[in-house]
Amino acid sequence: MKNAFHRVYAALWGSTKCIASDERRCERAGEPCNLEEQKKKVRIPMEAANTKIIGTEFFPDGTPIDSWFYDTKIPALEDLGKQYVLTKYNILDDGRVHTKEIQDLIDLAAEQGGGVIVVPAGTYLTGSLFFKQGVNLYVAEGGTLKGSDDASDYKVCETRIEGETCLYFAALINADHVDGFTMCGPGVIDGNGLRAWKAFWLRRKWNPQCTNKDEQRPRLVYISNSQNVLVADLHLQNAHFWTNHIYKSHHVKYINCRIFSPAEPVKAPSTDAIDIDVCTDFLVKNCYMEVNDDSVVLKGGKGPWADSAPENGGNERIIVEDCTYGFCHGCLTCGSESIHNRNIIIRRLKVNNAANFLWLKMRPDTPQCYEYITVEDVEIKVTNFVTIKPWTQFFDLKGRTDLPISHSGHITIRNCICECNTYFNVTPQEDQYHLADFTFENLRITAQNNGFAEDIVENMTVKNVQVDIK
Repeated sequence: MKNAFHRVYAALWGSTKCIASDERRCERAGEPCNLEEQKKKVRIPMEAANTKIIGTEFFPDGTPIDSWFYDTKIPALEDLGKQYVLTKYNILDDGRVHTKEIQDLIDLAAEQGGGVIVVPAGTYLTGSLFFKQGVNLYVAEGGTLKGSDDASDYKVCETRIEGETCLYFAALINADHVDGFTMCGPGVIDGNGLRAWKAFWLRRKWNPQCTNKDEQRPRLVYISNSQNVLVADLHLQNAHFWTNHIYKSHHVKYINCRIFSPAEPVKAPSTDAIDIDVCTDFLVKNCYMEVNDDSVVLKGGKGPWADSAPENGGNERIIVEDCTYGFCHGCLTCGSESIHNRNIIIRRLKVNNAANFLWLKMRPDTPQCYEYITVEDVEIKVTNFVTIKPWTQFFDLKGRTDLPISHSGHITIRNCICECNTYFNVTPQEDQYHLADFTFENLRITAQNNGFAEDIVENMTVKNVQVDIK
């Protein structure tokens, strides 16, 4: 079974392979590497005064965590270049939608060598905006960049949505093929989504199969094909649809953000906090997330041939740490459109009132591999601690009859305190997916239902796990 697991891994991840044993030795591209040797090479910058180094300093497969993850400095406004303040260009807090005027200002800043668009105190309405190379965004204290609630104020363009490339509404904030893009400040970016939420639920009444694409709604932030992206200190709230969607990008940081959408009195449907879609080197740190769907979601594609489509891919080297969660459907969710996630660390979290903590959605119509995921040092109150189940929403094999078995393996959960309804909410499905190499260590669980069955997982290790049934 292990050989089969690694064959699937190799097929999904290309020429790079990693075969790990209990000694955590790995082999990449044919060259052996030893974990102890890697430890000698790791470099942690001493100058990072705001860095707390606690817990795992290596990714689950033994790869050292790069020093980039420890640099959490946030630039001051004066560090972001020439300032283009909205009110100095006659863009006012007057209740009008200023899409064209703000876009013209972004274009002007780009033409003049870059700088930063500054949203001062007040509320400024806009539709979809497209940021360009060298142009940043700063929302000042008391300032709100607010999305129009009229769909016609958002451009329809080719974009990535729900694991596919198609025509769809642009987001409120868009950036494509940029290097060094920063969005920050103590202010608010507000999607103003109430009208869209009501329309969605009304449509669902007469068409229960209504999808997100049927009731089209813009996302709040969409960043694609970019690198060295920083989103910091902002309040990101009330998205029409997904709040933050990052696609085919690397070296992305979300630091000190508050991400919110309501679950009542009107549910904000599918307002995921952060959707990570075919990305590498991604840090989510010191954020508060409370949304009416999943919080941090790993995506990458769906469908019976998703692993061979060039627009799809995996996520690797993702760290979520020092965050606090309010209500959400899933704290870390793999799926529902995801093919390969590797080297994921979730640590030092506090969670209250989430439905699922670690949620692996296994699509029977998509080849999937979720591996080398570590959860550590969390205090949580959830409905389900670990959820692994088939996910059949909009299932479509498209005529394929030889779909390979999916895999989840090298999952480690340690040093956790959890209050939940169900500790181990896992459905075995041997004809669809295989679970192997799980380690549960130093857990204190208070649950209504245990649900744990060691034989569901091949090579299950359990050390110092206490489950109190209430």
